[in-house]
Amino acid sequence: MKGRNQTLLSEFLLQGLPIQPQHQHLFYALFLAMYLTTILGNLLIIILVRLDSHLHTPMYSFLSNLSFSDLCFSSVTMPKLLKNMQSQVPSIPYAGCLAQMYFFLLFGDLESFLLVAMAYDRYVAICFPLHYSSIISPKLCVCLVMLSWALTTFHALLHTLLMARLSFCGDSVIPHFFCDMSALLKLACSDTSINELVILVTGGIILVIPFLLIIVSYAKIVSSILKVPSARHIRKAFSTCGSHLSVVSLFYGTIIGLYLCPSANNSTVKETVMALMYTVVTPMLNPFIYSLRNRDMKGALGRIICNKISFCP
Repeated sequence: MKGRNQTLLSEFLLQGLPIQPQHQHLFYALFLAMYLTTILGNLLIIILVRLDSHLHTPMYSFLSNLSFSDLCFSSVTMPKLLKNMQSQVPSIPYAGCLAQMYFFLLFGDLESFLLVAMAYDRYVAICFPLHYSSIISPKLCVCLVMLSWALTTFHALLHTLLMARLSFCGDSVIPHFFCDMSALLKLACSDTSINELVILVTGGIILVIPFLLIIVSYAKIVSSILKVPSARHIRKAFSTCGSHLSVVSLFYGTIIGLYLCPSANNSTVKETVMALMYTVVTPMLNPFIYSLRNRDMKGALGRIICNKISFCP
């Protein structure tokens, strides 16, 4: 069996969500509405940042890239999930499964690095306001975004190539709604020790280090605020960092609970629900967090609407 080539297995079966058949149509409509909301919300942010000159700043440049990442991250899993909910045989081709895993890692990791860049931007804005424009230059923004893309592309490609070398000769049912890397490793009938070692090493670089850098940035911000404990200074810092901190809590909270703090009695249902949180719910909520609590975004939307209506000044 171990000598069997993995290409003999032409497809996997995705177990999907633990939903009763009588509730299938209800949840299909719910997930479709959530996906459309994610697409429209993140597209709106990208369009606003591109069209409104007031938003041509480093912070909104990072936000635009984050919205693009969220849009793509959700699109990696949601269309297939919706299709399989209407299918009698929820299958995915072998090559399609590897492709889904690659793009899932790519855009998930990209969000992690972009959140670090945004945390650094907020740190400089609050702790060094007079030097902000010289430190956070357009050139630095481009470099940070390009570095994020380069690192995440390498990381996703590395895991995909390592997965492609494995043999799958047993059960082809993936107990998930997408091709999760850990679920695929459990199905492999060849040695996965190299894959597990790489996951352990790169997991610290891709998840733990960015999270620690964000914590350090906010520790510096809090320390700076406490040096000048005025109500105005605190309100300004909260309005500047509140949205970003909310997104960080949503994104890292579910990932840490699922991957970095696993319990022995973690059920498939619990893992699936937590995966839904960061693949579906978080990308949908991010536009609301940044737009509803951000006067600049509301102002940009108002200006663009007014420019399209002839009777507005």
